[in-house]
Amino acid sequence: MPSLPRPHHADNQFVKYADDTYLVVPAHSIHTRAAELDHIAAWATENNLMLNTHKSKEVIFYDSRRRHVVHLPRLLSGIARVYTLKVLGVTLSSHLSASEHIHSVIIDSAQSLYALHVLQHHDMNDIGLQTVFRAVVVTTLMYASSAWRGFATATDLKRVDAFLRRCKRYGYCS
Repeated sequence: MPSLPRPHHADNQFVKYADDTYLVVPAHSIHTRAAELDHIAAWATENNLMLNTHKSKEVIFYDSRRRHVVHLPRLLSGIARVYTLKVLGVTLSSHLSASEHIHSVIIDSAQSLYALHVLQHHDMNDIGLQTVFRAVVVTTLMYASSAWRGFATATDLKRVDAFLRRCKRYGYCS
């Protein structure tokens, strides 16, 4: 696979993880995003590749706590604008909040509790249950927490604490 081209604008960046590529355009360079996408599409064509615009998404990050009005730029042709984006398993929201990520992680973890419940009814001992809990649920809750923790509200953290208290009540953690 050929390496990615360099961005046209010096402040823009390409970030690649496995088979996903992200174009990061800072606010002061927002006017360059269409040209950058054209540049990527031309590079893809030169390398016998194709930019799949159906899988391409645009998200605009802004701090909703600031008091100024956010003026969103026009939509890019063929590119959907979304308000959340999952990057490496972490849900990023356009208003820089971890609430949606925490919500989805707690739902996923709660579904794992059913499997623990089944194991408990098949007479798995407490040590085994707690080991499976740490391996499955705690790792899910903690994944990339150093990245999203600063964007979590007190309410988000209370939801995580309430979930862990419930797990403790069931005997899955000490």
